Amino acid sequence: MAEEKKDEKKEETPKEDKKTEEAEEETVEVPTKFKKLVEEIEQMQVIDLAELVKILEKKFGVSSAPVAVAAPAGGAPADAVEEKSSFNVELTAIGEKKIDVIKAVRDITQKGLKESKDLVDAAASAPQMIKENAKKEEAEEIKKQFEAAGATVELK
Repeated sequence: MAEEKKDEKKEETPKEDKKTEEAEEETVEVPTKFKKLVEEIEQMQVIDLAELVKILEKKFGVSSAPVAVAAPAGGAPADAVEEKSSFNVELTAIGEKKIDVIKAVRDITQKGLKESKDLVDAAASAPQMIKENAKKEEAEEIKKQFEAAGATVELK
């Protein structure tokens, strides 16, 4: 009997995943005239997308509203105890050694000199995402590299 229950659970999970995927696909219908643009955007890195958003905000004088994620009502205390396993590394201040910070960005992101410089320049006015979903050890190592260069980094 226990085996039958396990099999039933295994069968339910893929069905639920398919329903979730179908729901996501149904909610976003891309008009034909934007398909090529959306496909190009889907292939971009998150850091490049963030830079694109800032350029569009400046060019058109608009602002993208931050998306707030609400915590589930009556969240269990066990959720709060659970330790994060992945972190987003965000450059919040560049400090006095701008060149060292640019070098650190190049080493970590594998970007070119111009892209690294642009990211550091943008960090002077607003925090910039350096790496997303980094493991705890990797995020701590990145933080140490930036602190050694005189920059301030937040792990989120």
